[in-house]
Amino acid sequence: MRKIAIGADHAGYELKQHLIKYLTGKGMQVADHGTDSNESVDYPQICAGVARAVRDGNADLGIVLGGSGQGEQIAANKINGVRAALCNDLYLAEMARSHNDANVLSMGGRVVTPQLAEQIVDKFLITEFEGGRHARRVAQLGEIENSEQKQRKK
Repeated sequence: MRKIAIGADHAGYELKQHLIKYLTGKGMQVADHGTDSNESVDYPQICAGVARAVRDGNADLGIVLGGSGQGEQIAANKINGVRAALCNDLYLAEMARSHNDANVLSMGGRVVTPQLAEQIVDKFLITEFEGGRHARRVAQLGEIENSEQKQRKK
C-alpha cells in the first residue's frame, strides 16, 4: 500500500479534502499534515512537514497544496532530499517524475479543478523515473544541495 503525505494552506484546503477522499478510495494510506479548515494559515511549516515525511521514509510521496502551489513548492524544496515540483497540468507531472524523480507534487487549488487534480495525481503516482542521463542530473542536484549545506556550516 502506498503512503502519501499531504498538506495544504487555507487556499488548498478544499482540494486537499477532495484528494484525501480520492486517494483513500484508491486504497492508499494518507497522512494529513493540515490545515484543518479554510481559515487563513501560513503554509511553510505544513509543507515542510510533508517534505520531512517523504525524506524520512514515512511517506512514499508527498502532495502540497495552496492557492497557486508556488510557495508550497518552495517551502517543500527547503528540506534536504526533497524534489518538489509545481505541476498544474499532466505534462509537468509526467516530466517531474520521469526526468527529475520528483517526490513531492505541488498544485494550486485556485488553478486546477478537483477532476484535473485527480488526473495530475494519478500521472504523478504512476510515472516512473527514467534514470539514465536523468539520474546523472538528479545526482548533480544532490551534490549542489550537499555543497550548499556544507557552506552554511562554515
